[in-house]
Amino acid sequence: MMLKDIFEKESIIFGCGNPLLGDDGFGPAVIDYVNANCSLPDHAACMDVGTSIRDILFDILLSEKKPRQIVIVDAVDHQDRSPGEVFEISIDGISPAKIGDFSLHQFPTTNMLKEITTETSVNVRILVVQIEYIPDHIKTGLSDPVRQAIPEMCDLILKTVTEKPF
Repeated sequence: MMLKDIFEKESIIFGCGNPLLGDDGFGPAVIDYVNANCSLPDHAACMDVGTSIRDILFDILLSEKKPRQIVIVDAVDHQDRSPGEVFEISIDGISPAKIGDFSLHQFPTTNMLKEITTETSVNVRILVVQIEYIPDHIKTGLSDPVRQAIPEMCDLILKTVTEKPF
């Protein structure tokens, strides 16, 4: 996907995370899988945004032309979930715990998501996987449960972007 697609497609899927920090790389891994193995509807596009989601959300907030739907794919740590479990959370369900700099989990980003949902007609969906672990130091590669959850997340993404209305 090219950056201009953010303003031309109805549904945009953003894969968030840092592939240098184990399971935090889930979002980018999902986008790679979608690009290699899935056929998105013509109205949808996906982008690996790494840790730059905040800048992109800011651009969307300032733009006159916005997508109708934003789907964010990320990794989270919820104590009551099993590693590799795929589920949806609300914006209020985003933990303020900081996994990495400029991540979805920081308050400026969650505030922008709240503003997008309250001040625009954009439908925001946050699809996540439960991590097994995030290493303290650089360590690439997903844990087995999280890696095995990629196809399930892709199915959920396809279902989400084909549901009408957004």
